[in-house]
Amino acid sequence: MNTSYPAWRLQGRYFETCNCAVACPCVWLQPPSEGECKLLVAWHIDEGHLENIVLDELNVALACYAPENMIKGGWSAALYIDERADASQAEALTRIFTGQVGGHPSVLLGFVGNVWGIQRVAINYLEEGDTRRLSIPDIAEAEIQSIQGLRGGDASIDNPPLCVVTSHPATVAKSKRYRYQDHDQDWSFSERNGYHSAFVYQP
Repeated sequence: MNTSYPAWRLQGRYFETCNCAVACPCVWLQPPSEGECKLLVAWHIDEGHLENIVLDELNVALACYAPENMIKGGWSAALYIDERADASQAEALTRIFTGQVGGHPSVLLGFVGNVWGIQRVAINYLEEGDTRRLSIPDIAEAEIQSIQGLRGGDASIDNPPLCVVTSHPATVAKSKRYRYQDHDQDWSFSERNGYHSAFVYQP
């Protein structure tokens, strides 16, 4: 553990969906399917803390736009914090997910050049069998379903050069719906890429 950062750890489950074809080429450092990436990520924290601030059972979401190959940076992003978080929890989650306390979020946020905003909202995260759903009223709706592998079970990828979660292999999925409307953006897709997995973040 990097002792230059405060003690923190999050574990839980996440999913993402974007406008790329299945499976998204961005994780292999290739250009997005449509030349630009419109990404929505949701995290549910089963257990977590930043020092003595408990972060269990809270949700976080991130909308992200990359104008070209994601590895080139220049992303724009908006961060959404669970409105059920109190002031200290909201501050802790903001510090973690804006990369201020190290770990993989700091790697991801290093690609962001423009922050659209950070706000507290109602975030509904649901898992049901091989389906993952996110709802942020008046802002975002997303649903993905796992893709089955040739040998049975979920299809997955492991250890790509760019990803949201490094701690676990990602299940490959396809979106049933994906809508995002905020910060002058209006995205609507279906039958596009998705990933989901457990996650662990720490310094």
